[in-house]
Amino acid sequence: MSNREVVILSVGGVRFVTRASTLQQFPESRLARMLNDHDQEFKLVNGEFFVDRDGTLFTYIMDFLRTLQVSLPTDFSDYERLQREAEFYGLYPLADLLSQEHLLKPRLEILEVRFSLQEMQAFFRIFGSCSTTVETLSEQITVFAGQQSGQSWNSPFPSQKPLVPLPLERPSHHDMVFQCGTDYSAGDQFVARYVSIKPDNRKLINGTNVLGLLLDTLLKDGFRLISTRTVSSEEKVECYSFERTRRPPGLTISVSQTPGSSGAAQAKRSQAQKGK
Repeated sequence: MSNREVVILSVGGVRFVTRASTLQQFPESRLARMLNDHDQEFKLVNGEFFVDRDGTLFTYIMDFLRTLQVSLPTDFSDYERLQREAEFYGLYPLADLLSQEHLLKPRLEILEVRFSLQEMQAFFRIFGSCSTTVETLSEQITVFAGQQSGQSWNSPFPSQKPLVPLPLERPSHHDMVFQCGTDYSAGDQFVARYVSIKPDNRKLINGTNVLGLLLDTLLKDGFRLISTRTVSSEEKVECYSFERTRRPPGLTISVSQTPGSSGAAQAKRSQAQKGK
């Protein structure tokens, strides 16, 4: 049976079609041995292997064998049952990961935007519970600065001077600060700061427009606005709070065979460490 390229399994009445090589990812597992050995739990009926186990949970078993990754839905909760299924099939590296369900559970992510208007300038401060998200957002946001004279500023055809990108202020890994608008400097010069937020290519100088684009960007990225409040009425500081359920990075099992291991599968788990 091991030379058979296509294998059909009926697990709890749910039919699965896969390659023999997929079932042999972990040679010591019962699914791999099933192709050669007689196992009372796996009955061959009309060319199909039948096993009286949970067919729905076996979907995740097959996904693991095909990708060597553990990636579960955000609403998944049957960690103990899936762990038992993994142990039944002899997939102990998977069972080991499932026993550490804190690595696999989705995490609630909080992000806060503070916005204030002061005359011709707008100030922004973004704080996020996940440093990876803040870092990604800082790569999307660019502030450009340029100087113009008062006369050219009021002209309907202001002189086109090159804008210089400015680095964002990063007080910590979890927050960033930037501003836009115009500020009077020495003489009759004005410093103008524009903000661009990818993938939008516009350079916006009006703080209200920048705020609208920022909020729209966060909503498109899966965040949900949960509250809006005024932090300081005197300083006109508004706070927008967002949250989203973030799926953890996929945990990958790497399989290798070593001499003298009789085809034993060795597993090593890896997890992205960003955002901690």
